[in-house]
Parts: sequence; structure tokens; C-alpha cells
Amino acid sequence: MIKPANFKKLALACAITLSPLAASAEPVIDICPDDASKTVIHDFVKGLLKAVQAQENGGFGFHMWANVVNRDGKVCAVVFSGDDRGDQWPDSRNIAAAKAYTANSLTLPGFSLSTANLYQPTQPGGSLWHVSNASPVDTTVAYMGPAEDFGTASDPMLGKVHGGLIQFGGGLGLYDASGKLIGGLGVSGSSSCEDHVIAWKVRHLAQLDYVPAGPSKDGDDNLTFMGGGSLGWEHPFCGVEGEVEAQAGLPAVRKLGE
Repeated sequence: MIKPANFKKLALACAITLSPLAASAEPVIDICPDDASKTVIHDFVKGLLKAVQAQENGGFGFHMWANVVNRDGKVCAVVFSGDDRGDQWPDSRNIAAAKAYTANSLTLPGFSLSTANLYQPTQPGGSLWHVSNASPVDTTVAYMGPAEDFGTASDPMLGKVHGGLIQFGGGLGLYDASGKLIGGLGVSGSSSCEDHVIAWKVRHLAQLDYVPAGPSKDGDDNLTFMGGGSLGWEHPFCGVEGEVEAQAGLPAVRKLGE
């Protein structure tokens, strides 16, 4: 397991690919790795996921899938926290991909929407009811084999747009230290509340949580349980012991200049 003290070293080693600063003249930063760096980025994201999954996160403690997409929605990394692809719910590979796609596609440079924020407005009668019809999953990408490569640096999903819109916890936009929106992260494998907690911690450790604004009561994209003060953007309880405490203990998003 990667020790917390090493996260900054790993982030620095991957900075050119994962979180370039605003000095770039390119209007859109592509965080997807080239062939030479696929393994480095894969191992970086996997290390973060494994370290966070081993913590107490207010859920079942199941192993997880994680997916990272760039601003164009292309998949940049697919990883799992267990020893084998079968140690996680198999379908969570696709759910994580759809969460990453959703968080990126419905987030703006100045305003972030997590997939947890989307639960309430996408219910019948809500302001975003039927939004899930907009971007169906590309089933060719979702089920392309070989399955032996799922979750590796050779995952057949890499470099392709998976699509799909998910409206429960586990998907977050990624903002670098310059405030640049560079893509999305999706995590799946347990209750949607734990998925959100793990995604939040992974994003924080990667130092990609310079969130400018969001619909939560705190002005960010955090999950708010029903009745918690973020009317119109709230999420149900998942009914798992410790979930409220885990959510309450999440670190604040970073501010520009920190």
C-alpha cells in the first residue's frame, strides 16, 4: 500500500499528465496518457484507490472500480482495488465509467455537479427529469474484450468514450491547482454513499479538488443527505452504519492559491 506521505511525490511525478498548470496555451488539457505513460498513470490511480478503500468509509468495505476521463469524455484510466477483476462487482466497471462521464459532462469550469448532486433533480417532476436519456452507454465500448485486460493498463475501454449518465454518488469533476477543469472521476463497488466518500478522498489525495462552486449548502459538489440543507440537490441515505459519520469527516475542497 502507498503511504500517505508518498501521495505528493506520486502526484508530482504525474503532474505533467494529471494536473498541468494554466501556463499551457491549450484551451483543453488532455490528461489521457500516451502509450509510454499508461502504466505510470494506471499505477498512480490504482495506488490512490487501494489506499482509500482500505480506510473506514461508512459502507460495506467492498473492493472498488475507478475510472478517469478527460474533458472530452475519453477514458484515461480503469483500475480496481482488489487482487483480481472478480473481487469487485463486475458491473461496477461500467458504472464507474458512466459516473466519470456524467461528472465531467455535467460540470462546468465555474460550477461542479457531482453525480450525488444529481439524484434529487432527476427524480420524476425534478428539474433534470429524463436527463439520463441524453447520453446512452456505448455498449461496444462497455463490453469490448478481452475481459482479462479489464482494469489493467491495457483495458480496451482506454481512449474511448463510454457514455452513460448516473444519478447517485460516486462521480466527481477534476480541477487542477490552477482551477482548470480537466475531466472526471468515477468510483463504484459499494453503496452509492460509500462510493462518493471514496471518490472524494481519492480526488483530494490526487490534489484535483480545487472546486470553484457547486450546489451543496457549503458551495461545493459534496453529497448532502435528504433534509440537510441543499434543497433540490440532495441524496438519500444508504442505510449503512457509519455512512453519516464518514460523510461528515470528509476534507474540505481546496481553494485556489493553497
